[in-house]
Amino acid sequence: MSVETVRALAPFPIEPAFVQRIWGTADLRPWYDCVASGDPVGEVWLTGDQCRVAEGPLAGRSLGEVFQGYSREMLGDAAPAYAQGSLPLLLKVIFAKEKLSVQVHPDDRLAQKYGQPRGKTECWYALAAEPGAEVAAGLKPGVTVETVAAEVADGTLERSLEVLPVSAGDMVFVDAGTVHAIWPGSVLLETQQNSDITYRLFDYGRPRELHVARALEAIRLETDAGKVAAKVLADRTVLVESAYFRVEKMVVDGARSGDSMRDAGAAGQGLSYLFAADGAGRVRPRQAGDFPSVALPKCGIVAVPAVAPAWEIEDAGGLELIRVTPRWPEAAA
Repeated sequence: MSVETVRALAPFPIEPAFVQRIWGTADLRPWYDCVASGDPVGEVWLTGDQCRVAEGPLAGRSLGEVFQGYSREMLGDAAPAYAQGSLPLLLKVIFAKEKLSVQVHPDDRLAQKYGQPRGKTECWYALAAEPGAEVAAGLKPGVTVETVAAEVADGTLERSLEVLPVSAGDMVFVDAGTVHAIWPGSVLLETQQNSDITYRLFDYGRPRELHVARALEAIRLETDAGKVAAKVLADRTVLVESAYFRVEKMVVDGARSGDSMRDAGAAGQGLSYLFAADGAGRVRPRQAGDFPSVALPKCGIVAVPAVAPAWEIEDAGGLELIRVTPRWPEAAA
């Protein structure tokens, strides 16, 4: 691999994409300096295919182009063949001013049945939450698919949902097949498989398409969805670990090397995303001149490719660092 390639794939910041949603909000401050002049913004995509590299030799290229051209360099040697050529994860910040639809996502098998490359398992980390904030994740015991179909028809589906109170710092896991909904009152960092497939069951009278037949086919009555207890380790807190991703809150005491963040037992270095849930940081080279330092502001994100030169992150003031890494289920091969 040429020196030019390695330097091109040093850690780089990503420009967020502001996505309009009917249930969103016009004013994203203080999280982002964004006041919508038209339709409300509901999602800030941090790693979507159309998001662009903000700085460095690859500046201006979309992440889709980067992963197509440098897949192995981005993902690392441990990534299986089926993962090559595309982004494995989509990260978003969700701003809900109104209730989202009650919906379900397909698993890999069902998505592929209908011509899509992958399903959608996701999780939500609460960056902030107002008193009384809630989400729905799963169905109450005893609810059947027939019950769901009847309640979709008469508009009473909410009564069959498992409703969870949400506080700042909570992690909620939502595996594929889970009936779920996000309601107002919280700001959520969503980590998910890179898929935008949503089957809507109920949408509170909004003039949008429903996908009831496919949603009923996708539903799993019992799933692993719900709040996840954090696993506190000496140098990090594992917020959630699934077949598709691992989300951690990393301890940064002044500065911390990238090598010290590697997962125990991992086969080589892979892709990491560094997200500042609060405060600010700076990603800098361990050896001067390898690459320019990269700022990590609040709610900003930096991609660290597998082949990136040795690096470290500095706490530039109140940094709360979230690290997200993809994982590879054998069943998806």
